[in-house]
Amino acid sequence: MKDILPQEMAIRDYVIGLIKETYKTFGFSSMETPCVEHIENLNSKSGGENEKLIFKIMKRGEKLKLESAKCEADLTDSGLRYDLTVPLCRYYSNNANDLPAPFKALQMGNVWRADRPQRGRYRQFMQCDIDILGEPTNLAEIELILATTTLLGKLDFKNFTIRINDRRILKAMAAYSGFEEKDYDTVFIILDKMDKIGLEGVAAELEKEGFAKESIDKYLELFRVITPDTEGVRKVAQMLGEYLDAQYAEGLITIMDSVDAVKNAEFKISFDPTLVRGMSYYTGPIFEIAMDEFGGSVGGGGRYDEMIGKFTGQNTPACGFSIGFERIVLLLLERGYQIPGAAKKKAYLLDKKLKGEGMKKIIAQAMEERQNGFEVNLSVMKKNKKFQKEQLEAEGYTEIVEIFAD
Repeated sequence: MKDILPQEMAIRDYVIGLIKETYKTFGFSSMETPCVEHIENLNSKSGGENEKLIFKIMKRGEKLKLESAKCEADLTDSGLRYDLTVPLCRYYSNNANDLPAPFKALQMGNVWRADRPQRGRYRQFMQCDIDILGEPTNLAEIELILATTTLLGKLDFKNFTIRINDRRILKAMAAYSGFEEKDYDTVFIILDKMDKIGLEGVAAELEKEGFAKESIDKYLELFRVITPDTEGVRKVAQMLGEYLDAQYAEGLITIMDSVDAVKNAEFKISFDPTLVRGMSYYTGPIFEIAMDEFGGSVGGGGRYDEMIGKFTGQNTPACGFSIGFERIVLLLLERGYQIPGAAKKKAYLLDKKLKGEGMKKIIAQAMEERQNGFEVNLSVMKKNKKFQKEQLEAEGYTEIVEIFAD
């Protein structure tokens, strides 16, 4: 967890405003959920590895009985949310009757994970999610990708890649190769390392797990012949035959072609059959934002049609896209990003002897300039005036005026 200094806060505030402004043009409505959730919701087996990283909250008052507690469940009843998707599903299950159908939700807020901190990764961090609930067609995926890439384009990000796959294609490829369904998670965890260890590394790890060499060879041959475009999707559908319902491949092609035809930012959309996405709740298309300057993903999402049903007993079509807000801000700071159209910043350094009418005159002048769109800072002149000016310049004040008493 970290303190945020004014320079970064200014960029964060600007990005938050741009997110809301951009996503509003796509019909998304802002909503909010509490930062604390019931522990049974957080432990619903929907959050994958994140469920191991929950900051749990002990029971309070008379409910906390330390002397008779036999296990952790006797001590905790809630926890800090580790993402925004689980709270959204609970929110929708409670409020669906009062929400439009489909519901296009924009949710921004801090989440907490007891993770190992590293570059662009903290234990408390802001997430920004857009989700479309109640839309069963691929229009949801298209709108989510277009909204997100439009935002990134407005922040001057270029030449990034939207990697896209489908969980049903992943499973069909594993079935075609002879892997048993009970082993899919193990296979996919190893496959997810492809960009780090390559085909040979994946083959070695699969062999180490005891899988048949025939299945491994058949599986990896698929990745050798599939191209990262719509022709690659058609090729994999042709090769998998009866293992894959043709409509799933057609849906992926529709998403890729539609986004490519109307996009208004500089990026490419690429079919990546090695894309897994760690969350077990994904049921259909999945996608990630790959950005070379970060060296990894700066956002992702997918379709999760069965997750809301765990709360309501009735499945609801759902699809979401989350941008890595902290990573985006980090990249903007590292490139020295300047907020476009920022107000001119002016500072007055006042002689400590300045009083009465002279003081009133300067305050009145500052108020008038503020009404005309300036950011005006009034402060008393310090002995080390040079250092004081350097600080103001570092904060972006382009005009510094010294006012002395008559």
